[in-house]
Amino acid sequence: MTDIPAATAATSPGRGAKTEPEPRLFSGRNGLFAAMLAGGVVLHAINIFMGGTVMPSVVKDIGGLDAYAWATTLFVVASILAAAVTARVLRALGPRGAYLVAALAFGAGTLVASLAPSMTVLLVGRTIQGFGGGFLYALAYAVTRRVLPPALWGRAIGLISSTFGVATLIGPAVGGVFAQYHAWRAAFWSLLPFVVLFAIVAVTKLPGKAANEGSEIRIAWLQLALLAAAVLVVSAVSLTPDLLLNAAGLAIALLMTGWIGRIERRADARLLPKGAFSLASPLGATYLIIVLLMMAMQPDTFVPYLLQTLHGQSPLIAGYLAALIAIGWTVGTMASVRWRRGDGSGLILTGLFLVLGGIVLLTIFLPVQSDGALPVVIALCASLTLMGFGIGISWPSLVTRVYHYAPPDEQELASGGMTTVQLFASALGTAAAGMVANLAGFADPGGVTGASRAAIALAATSTIWPLLAIPLAIRMARASRREAGDMPREG
Repeated sequence: MTDIPAATAATSPGRGAKTEPEPRLFSGRNGLFAAMLAGGVVLHAINIFMGGTVMPSVVKDIGGLDAYAWATTLFVVASILAAAVTARVLRALGPRGAYLVAALAFGAGTLVASLAPSMTVLLVGRTIQGFGGGFLYALAYAVTRRVLPPALWGRAIGLISSTFGVATLIGPAVGGVFAQYHAWRAAFWSLLPFVVLFAIVAVTKLPGKAANEGSEIRIAWLQLALLAAAVLVVSAVSLTPDLLLNAAGLAIALLMTGWIGRIERRADARLLPKGAFSLASPLGATYLIIVLLMMAMQPDTFVPYLLQTLHGQSPLIAGYLAALIAIGWTVGTMASVRWRRGDGSGLILTGLFLVLGGIVLLTIFLPVQSDGALPVVIALCASLTLMGFGIGISWPSLVTRVYHYAPPDEQELASGGMTTVQLFASALGTAAAGMVANLAGFADPGGVTGASRAAIALAATSTIWPLLAIPLAIRMARASRREAGDMPREG
């Protein structure tokens, strides 16, 4: 199935025997493939951070403040759908064709967004972008197994994961510089030469379809359609100030999610492993904690706008301050490797309390119009970093629990399900944040008054998610102590 032969083991160390050199990630064809895999993720991730930074400038130019959250929601929903069909596209077209499709979709969406005369057209572009970006992100993990020897898989995945840290530095800079000079369209244009170069390298260097691709992969189309519909219903009702309609939209979304759970129990093609939709199952409780954590992060979508409107920050600085959550997440993840003991229950609980503390700080300082007062800005930096750090130190232990509790024959489904759950929670959280912001007056009356009201509502409602997750984490910690050593231990 692989197009590049795996590294062979060293021969017996007898006289005259030749030892096969250890493969290197950054040399020869391996280096080219590693750069391709990481490069696709960088394009996707830079676009995420850049898009968040330029959105305040976008709405000032073409309007659509009430649809502010839709730019992120549609992007993420499209990414979910793309990630779900990636395996089938890869099997049908091979790495070369799959990456070409991903690059073309990403480039087309970027071009449409850059030329958008209205928010509606921009949302179309962001949706196409999200579809291409979702392909790029999922392909990086799927193609690693095909083009690199097994000895390098771990290092390649580490490289791919670390690219989000790089994007945290580059994305706000790209978006902020162009927004600073009122040229947000150029921020999108600036990505196009890299997309073209990426497509050329993919076509000329990546392997094509293998002769025997194995059996056809089944896709849970009905569950995916319901999942996307649940998010879009919440986003749609967020455009109206009618509280009753908003409540009805949330209820419909919850019913759709419950329907997905019922379908998953008897479906042949499933999104998640068995037990994922049952709170009585440790796996279901773990997935729910992940969903609640991701929901708590999503008001970050509005932070660049609120920092510019209420705290007098430039687009560039606001973009970097908003990226502190991602930076804190990265640092927290690295720290968790050193600090983890036992099954990681302590880190999960600590992380949840840190996230809650960061949100409380945000609730106190974000709504206050400070015009850049240094103490307030420092407090905001601390709150955003604390939120990211909290989720970072808990994340590896949560992922480990998913793999531990998933049935042995569904490990691959558990791995793919992590991406599905994470992206779904991000999209739903962003849609819910858009609903809360608009109900609070983000678009009407808008301006400083609307921004202040929205900031209060967003930060205050975000405390709900970690408060719901903490009792679940305590229950899981007690259950794991009763297991007395079932979980893999690190020390």
